[in-house]
Amino acid sequence: MQAKTPQQSLTVYTDMVLPSETNPIGNMFGGELLARMDRAASIAARRHSRRIVVTASVNHVAFNKMIPLGSVVTVEAKVSRAFSSSMEVYMDVFIEDRESGERSLSNEAIYTFVAVDETGNPVRVPELVPETEVEKSRFEAALRRKQLSLVLAGKMKPKDATELKALFQ
Repeated sequence: MQAKTPQQSLTVYTDMVLPSETNPIGNMFGGELLARMDRAASIAARRHSRRIVVTASVNHVAFNKMIPLGSVVTVEAKVSRAFSSSMEVYMDVFIEDRESGERSLSNEAIYTFVAVDETGNPVRVPELVPETEVEKSRFEAALRRKQLSLVLAGKMKPKDATELKALFQ
């Protein structure tokens, strides 16, 4: 299985916020944004693995800025790390200024997907080789996030979380 780069999984999803997708004060529902991120992230995971993928967890979502009605929203998703059958996908969400066209970062999210075969059994995925400094930073942090999730879920003992221990020693 040949290793891949994050760029090979890049998925860009752009859409406009419509009235039915907003709350009473005219901002996009969080759930609507979560659904858009899930679609973009699943495509990125599928591009990396070339397999059926299922959402395993929503690890982190930061709703940093409200997204008003009529905004152009772009979700950029890339695999940030591949493990045996799972992949972490990091997303940046941008909104575009209506007049200038300038984009600003509004939200970030991290989802985990598992590649499966036609019967739903996990299958191996290609290794990921980060290239840019941002990709390398996200790659390194992904192992810490995975270990933290496993410790919190009771699937790993804190003493075995080597990456987390390194942060506190």
